Amino acid sequence: MKIGFIGAGKVGVTLGKYFSRHGGEVTGYYSRNIQSAREAAEFTAANIYRCASDLLADSDVLFLTVPDDAIASCYRELCRSAGSIQGKIFCHASGAMTAEAAFPGVEAAGAYGYSVHPLFAISDRFHAYSQMADVFFTLEGSAGRRDFMLEWLRAAGLQVQLIEAGCKAKYHAAAAIVSNQVVALFEESRRMLMECGFQPEAAQKALTPIFLGNASHVADEGAVRALTGPVQRGDTGTLAKHLAVLEGCEDRLLYLLLSRRLLQLAKARNADYDDTSIGAFLDEEYRKGIEAAAAELLQAGRKDEAK
Repeated sequence: MKIGFIGAGKVGVTLGKYFSRHGGEVTGYYSRNIQSAREAAEFTAANIYRCASDLLADSDVLFLTVPDDAIASCYRELCRSAGSIQGKIFCHASGAMTAEAAFPGVEAAGAYGYSVHPLFAISDRFHAYSQMADVFFTLEGSAGRRDFMLEWLRAAGLQVQLIEAGCKAKYHAAAAIVSNQVVALFEESRRMLMECGFQPEAAQKALTPIFLGNASHVADEGAVRALTGPVQRGDTGTLAKHLAVLEGCEDRLLYLLLSRRLLQLAKARNADYDDTSIGAFLDEEYRKGIEAAAAELLQAGRKDEAK
């Protein structure tokens, strides 16, 4: 398999280096930034291409590791400049975009299109390749050579899960929650500690052990077994104290929504868990929170009308 890359950023270089070390032949890189292409080519012992259609001609598989909003236009330009794409395999590494959206009409042209997405935040160009064997990839796209792609990726030592195009948005939302939105929760905790007198750096340092420790427990034991805290104990008194110090409807609703999900985990952990009292408490507080939020929105609307 000869593998080419259009785009020489973090994802393209990481995948190129990984494949080159696991039985793949990286033909080379094309990038509008010639310096990036040169660095990627040197790192993967590949070639620099000054014409994307030449790279396509020399490759069996072509990864378009460009920004999401440029993938489809890049593919269309390739089709125009190359003439025939018969038998070629096109891949992108976007989590949210389907293969069909990225490569419109690819099968009608006698080629194949796939989304090959690593469920991992690739942080740099030159070191992340060593972590890929522990990362799950998802594969979605053309039925014609899907089994071949699955076998090829797994033969390279990757863990691969097939998904359907209709699941792409939900899959990417799941990745965003566990990655991006956890960052928002960490920052919310840091802000609250600062309101208690912590300096910013001290708040960061104080939260790091509990944050990393809990992440490790979830990863090793699963969310159900890792659960601790007032919901798991059925401690409505502590929950009430927490809600009393949270400022604004949004903060309270966020806390309540997450607590209701934690209640489901608590019930899964202990078959004898009695959720009657805490469930009623959370439901009532959530109802009051929704009413307060609606009143705030109504008041804000009236102020806008008055302006």
